[in-house]
Parts: sequence; C-alpha cells; structure tokens
Amino acid sequence: MKMLSCAAAVLGCLSLTAMVVAADKPQPARPVFTAAGEGEFPFDTGVLRGKLRPGGKTRGLSSVVHVPTGLALDRGDTGYGLFSHYRVFTAGKRYGGGAWDWPSEARLLPDGAVDVRWPAAEDRPFEMRAVYRWGAPNALDLETIVKPAKDLERFESFLASYFQEPFTHALTWVGDYPRGSGKAGFMAAEKPLGDWQMYPRDATVLPLINDGRWQLPPNPVQWTIMTPLAQPICLRRDAKSSLAVVLMAPAGDCFAIAMPHQAEGHYSLYLSLFGRDLKAGETAHARARLLVASGLSETQILEHYADYIYGLRQKP
Repeated sequence: MKMLSCAAAVLGCLSLTAMVVAADKPQPARPVFTAAGEGEFPFDTGVLRGKLRPGGKTRGLSSVVHVPTGLALDRGDTGYGLFSHYRVFTAGKRYGGGAWDWPSEARLLPDGAVDVRWPAAEDRPFEMRAVYRWGAPNALDLETIVKPAKDLERFESFLASYFQEPFTHALTWVGDYPRGSGKAGFMAAEKPLGDWQMYPRDATVLPLINDGRWQLPPNPVQWTIMTPLAQPICLRRDAKSSLAVVLMAPAGDCFAIAMPHQAEGHYSLYLSLFGRDLKAGETAHARARLLVASGLSETQILEHYADYIYGLRQKP
C-alpha cells in the first residue's frame, strides 16, 4: 500500500500541474479521420499518417508512419495493427478467435471520429463498440463500449498492439521498482523474467487472470505474473531513434497490462480492459490512449498521463 500511495502522490502533483497548464493552453483544431473505400478511414495528423480498419477489417490502426522521422510503427496491412480488439472473454468462455473475425460496421462521425460496431449474435450476447478519436496530432483516444443482452461474468476485452521490430524496449510503470525499493518505476520486460509477462492492477484481479481463460484455444498462453502496476502505463521504444509509443488507461478501466519479453517476435503490448461483471442492459465503458513521441523522460510520460486523466475528468 505504501508504494502505491507514493505513486499516487506523484501523479496527484502532476495532475495539479496539468490542470494549470490545460487552463492556459490554447486548444488547436483536432485532427480527424476521413472516409475511403472498402470501409477504411485514412488519417494524416501531421505527426502520424496511416489508416484505420485496412480493407474494412477491424484490425485497428495500420500502416502507421511517424511523419517527422519516416519510421513505420506497425507491421502494415499484413499485420494486426495498433489498438485492435483481440480476445474477448467471460468466465469460462472465449468468443471466437477474436473480435478481428466478427462481422462489423463502421461510420465516420461528424467530429471526425470513427465509430466501429460489432452487433450481438446468437453466440455473442452483447453489442460492442469502439470509438476512435484524435485527442492531439500524436495522441489517439479509444473508448470501448459494451452493452450486454444478459448478465456477463468477469468480462474482458483484450486490446492488442503489434509493432515493428526496432521497438524492442518494452517497459511498464510498476509500483515497486527496483524491487524492494517501495518506489514506482518503469520495469523492462527482460527475457529472464518470463517469455510472456502480465502486470496486474493488484492482487484482487489474480483470480480473474488465473480462472482458465488463457488456456482456452486457440493459442493458449502461460503468463508469468509480474510486479503490480502503479498505474496502467506501458510503452515500446525504438532505441536508435528514441521514438516511443506509450499506451495508457484509467486504473478503473484497465486491470492488467501484458506483453512478451522485449525481443520476442510479436513485439506487442496488450491492455486488459473491464475485468468485472456486467449486468444485462447496462452500458459499460473502458478508455485508453495511444501516444507517440520522441525522447520522452519518465517525468514527461507521467505528465502526459496526468494530463490525459485530468481531461477525462472534465468530460460530462
């Protein structure tokens, strides 16, 4: 508890700073998606260029290029992209291989966001939506929305991002690093710690993680349970250019972060969203942000996180 309260105190101070800065900062025009053929949505924010739903497939952001450096972030149209909805679970149940395979539809909203919808089905008793909206030229906000037709026990949406090979430096913001210090820090996903690593929010979510869902086919995974999170923040960095992709979410929306070790061939990061029982007819929300920037220090990452959380709290 002491180590988590220290991290909370740091973020509390940063949140106050974010409030002051946000009040004085002029708000530039927000970048937008545009509509193209085959149900895909190109974007060029001036910092990031690519497309959402390549070929109408629900594989998140694809062919993403960091415009200032020309570096490709993901695997292109042959891969599974960034911020794509992959495995979906309830207690004892996996819903197909992943949301990648479900029938879906998408539309461009008046403000330039994209609303993706997966309707309920006979073997899938819930509707799921994903709203992608640019928060800044280098920051994409995602809201995942679920409306169950019946009670769902221990619902989870596993959000996946797959990167190019140079993004080998994978780190997570944990509550005790170096171990035994009682201080929060960024912990690297080194291979000796385990091939597949999962960082839980706290001990209360371990029964959910270990309830057998990860042994369900296809492609079962044996996770090594790691040091608990200080806050749900993780990143992959290209060491040569110092370009980093940072994923973050509110603590109440993300109950775990997962990844393989740094040089494992998936070069991926995952956010485990929701992690709770959902009642029939309720509308449940989980939010996350993807941020791309070069040369970020630990303090700057935490400032970005505080600014993100503060912005969420200001929304009606």
